Amino acid sequence: MANTTIGRAGRALAAAAALGLAALSSGPALAAGETVKPPAQSWSFSGPFGKYDTGQLQRGFKIYSEVCASCHALSLVAFRNLHEAGGPRFSEEQARTIAEEHKVQDGPNDAGEMFERPGRLSDRFPKPFPNEQAARAANGGAYPPDFSLLAKARTYERGFPTFLFDIVTQYQEQGPDYIHALLTGYVDPPAGKEAPRPGLHYNTYFPNHWIAMAKPIQDGQVEYTDGTPATVDQYGKDIAAFMMWAAEPHMAARKSTGLVVLIILLIFGALLYFTKRSVWSSIH
Repeated sequence: MANTTIGRAGRALAAAAALGLAALSSGPALAAGETVKPPAQSWSFSGPFGKYDTGQLQRGFKIYSEVCASCHALSLVAFRNLHEAGGPRFSEEQARTIAEEHKVQDGPNDAGEMFERPGRLSDRFPKPFPNEQAARAANGGAYPPDFSLLAKARTYERGFPTFLFDIVTQYQEQGPDYIHALLTGYVDPPAGKEAPRPGLHYNTYFPNHWIAMAKPIQDGQVEYTDGTPATVDQYGKDIAAFMMWAAEPHMAARKSTGLVVLIILLIFGALLYFTKRSVWSSIH
């Protein structure tokens, strides 16, 4: 009787495990029918020892300033962050010049009125629109998202068993991969497919493929002075890296701290082990 019960329990567990694996494998397949998974890119900041490429961040900021800033806010980033360690590393004078090129609303003054003044290092990047309604009115009803945290907010399901390898490799670059893929994914719609409403554009990697934002950048649109190829593919990588820094500006410091903590824990574990051996060595 006991053996029969154990056998039934084993078969039940096996069936449950099979159903669980089927659910894991079928979930991403259904999602893949709606969207195309962005291809993984090689990023300087990936992995436990990765760090930002200063030159790439400066190029990404150039793209943001010349192409994206007219629609997308960067409201959680201050001008002083541009010359801090781990970021684009502009000089303080360069960061101050960039700040002064922006108009920041301040006040009220002695007359009780708001006024505009040149930006300071302590100011954050001003929003391009005064409110959401104004942003939608200027963009055909679509609301351009704030770039401050977008690289961490945008993600996609990698599916089973890929996510298991991601745990080991510490893969966390879904956001930059998606941003790069989105910027390079504008193509003509397949034959027979029409936009659900006017003003939409076909993008391979956007969910359901129809996006309100027109292709924002073309080859050669932004001039690089360091010899980097001025292509949409490179633009996508540079702005994605810049947005990743905006979302996680202290990533390099966090990784350095984590490495020190791991070393301390290893030393502490070794001391505990040898202490235990010493204390219990006389007891058999």
